[in-house]
Amino acid sequence: MRGSDFLQIVSDQAPPRGRTRWLADRLRAAIAGGTVPVGTRLPATRVLAAELSLARGTIAASYQLLIDEGLLATNQGGGTTVAAAPVASEVRTPSPDVEGEPDLLDISSGLPDLSAFPRAAWLRAERLVLATATSRELGYVDPQGEPRLRAALAGWLARSRGVTVSPDSVIVTAGVAGALSLLSQVLRDRGVTGCAIEDPGADGTRRVLEYWMDTISPIPVDGEGLNVDRLAASGERAVLVTPAHQFPTGVVLSPQRRRALHAWAEDVDGLIIEDDYDSEYRYDRAPVRALQAAAPDRIVHVSSLSKVLAPALRLGWMIAPSHLRQDLVRKRWATDLGSPALPQLVLAELIESGALERQLRSLRLRHRERRDAAVRALAEHLPGCGIAGIAAGLHLVVSLPDGVDDAEISARARDLGIGVQPLSRHRFEPGPPGLVIAYGSHPIPRLEQAIATLGTLVP
Repeated sequence: MRGSDFLQIVSDQAPPRGRTRWLADRLRAAIAGGTVPVGTRLPATRVLAAELSLARGTIAASYQLLIDEGLLATNQGGGTTVAAAPVASEVRTPSPDVEGEPDLLDISSGLPDLSAFPRAAWLRAERLVLATATSRELGYVDPQGEPRLRAALAGWLARSRGVTVSPDSVIVTAGVAGALSLLSQVLRDRGVTGCAIEDPGADGTRRVLEYWMDTISPIPVDGEGLNVDRLAASGERAVLVTPAHQFPTGVVLSPQRRRALHAWAEDVDGLIIEDDYDSEYRYDRAPVRALQAAAPDRIVHVSSLSKVLAPALRLGWMIAPSHLRQDLVRKRWATDLGSPALPQLVLAELIESGALERQLRSLRLRHRERRDAAVRALAEHLPGCGIAGIAAGLHLVVSLPDGVDDAEISARARDLGIGVQPLSRHRFEPGPPGLVIAYGSHPIPRLEQAIATLGTLVP
């Protein structure tokens, strides 16, 4: 069966799963090829659903994917129209043979909505940088980072996180992973070969530290955050924490635990590594001040803009105590001479111009809407399951009934085309089952579809 004449879509070729992405790919290709030029009004979802014998929700979700990419636009009373053509790198040629390539609706990744990357603002900033960059700026970069970016980051951190430092205190890194790798090597050189981490905690961060450190000591997390008494009993002299929005539980480190953590660092001559995870996104609570300001000689503050811009930029930063800074910069120089200069200058321009803050405000609104939709869908399809971590960040934790194997639920969901993380994946010690559901990177119809599917798997 064919759809509207100008689309020429054969719905018999639609795969049994992943029809939303399949249809979006064909619409995108038609727009890119000029078959559906800019300004064209697309059929109403009801009309196209009837013509293709597909669910109206599938049509609406396909349209929404392209709206999120900026290719389509909705007008009050004017339907859905083609707003722009994709650049060549965005066009994927649809393949009629989808067997062996299931379209995984992945709600396991804590990514932001990458379709919202500020391409136009980035290009404007890049053109300006290329037009004005000096010979010095095009030469070898200071391994600590481009001075202009370090100054911009110092201002950004003071406004957004209460971290008041000079540009000389900022070290530009290849994201948080790059910061942790660099710091681990310097600590090893000083005889610190173990690190305590939160349990449960981020699986990716754990793997980075396991690569560099001889020992990793899991410290349990409860409703107030890291258990500092257990940390003291571990014998470790370094600890990694996510105090603003603990991953994956979403807990905020309580004021009492903050004070206890500072006291522990003083008692053992220890180091606190503050991963400022998800601090940018908060919806139902006031900002949580960064730890670093309370004990700058004991805390290394690391973060990045992967959740505001994109992980592919590989740009982050570290605020380290002065007694570590020289060794960190020397190690960065010996490793790769530092991060590329041009992306640093572009990021500095985005911060200085206010474009980055505008981007963050826009994403907060978008992600809050998706958070609310995910909570509603969970209440409908998984009634009785607890939901945690909703006040901030880009993910939720859903508690499953006792005795349920969350890894098995995750595997069965994958068989149905849904990617979701079991909470057990992030644990060292056994604990209550749950699912970590990331909502930032998907439009609402796809989120609802994924959660409805999960509801059929949980007893």
